[in-house]
Amino acid sequence: MSRIFSQSFASVYPAYLAKAERKGRTAAEVDQIILWLTGFTEVEFRAHLERGSTFTEFFVAAPMNPHTDLITGVVCGIRVEEVEDPLMQQIRWLDKLIDELAKGKAMDKILRA
Repeated sequence: MSRIFSQSFASVYPAYLAKAERKGRTAAEVDQIILWLTGFTEVEFRAHLERGSTFTEFFVAAPMNPHTDLITGVVCGIRVEEVEDPLMQQIRWLDKLIDELAKGKAMDKILRA
């Protein structure tokens, strides 16, 4: 089991925000990506942050967007569509989407519209 699985999502969330904001993107865009990917409402998402849900708890509870199969590419040297562990793949999908945001990709492309 990867260490990230038991880490709280709230402890990593500021890193996602910082990565995006360093590149001139906004917290609202990061949240929009997270809500699109997970299928959570804003209220559900905030509740997970407040509770300190682990990555496992966070993603197990997420209904997940049905278009996640459209998320492809490499993040941290790993091709996201080839990750075998379902939970690790979900984490990598989020990493990939945040990377795309930080690289200046348009939101409609990031959200596979």
